[in-house]
Amino acid sequence: MASIFILSGWGKLNNLSKVTEFFTELGIPFPGINAGLVGLTEFGCGLLILFGLFTRLASIPLIVTMTMAIITAKRSDISSFTDVLGFEEFVYIVIFTWFLVQGAGKISLDNFLCRRCIKK
Repeated sequence: MASIFILSGWGKLNNLSKVTEFFTELGIPFPGINAGLVGLTEFGCGLLILFGLFTRLASIPLIVTMTMAIITAKRSDISSFTDVLGFEEFVYIVIFTWFLVQGAGKISLDNFLCRRCIKK
């Protein structure tokens, strides 16, 4: 899951001019700034989730970014909630919500650091 967003963010950052053009075509305000922010958010938060560090905090910007992308890309098709949310988007939002509520799990750095703090 994290690798998808790391690669997506890396791709956006390496092709910022093309992403900016695409955002301009979609009518997104401040396309250059938003393209950079989306790329940095996906790359940075993807890395945090990959290493299990600040997983709960990292899932929040990814949920917001995913939701905004869904709404922006499918805004002309919005007649009901099920038209907007496809299976892939649904899975992403469920997983990020799980990370937000439960954290990364027992093998994460979050869990390791938390246990070390509690023992001291």
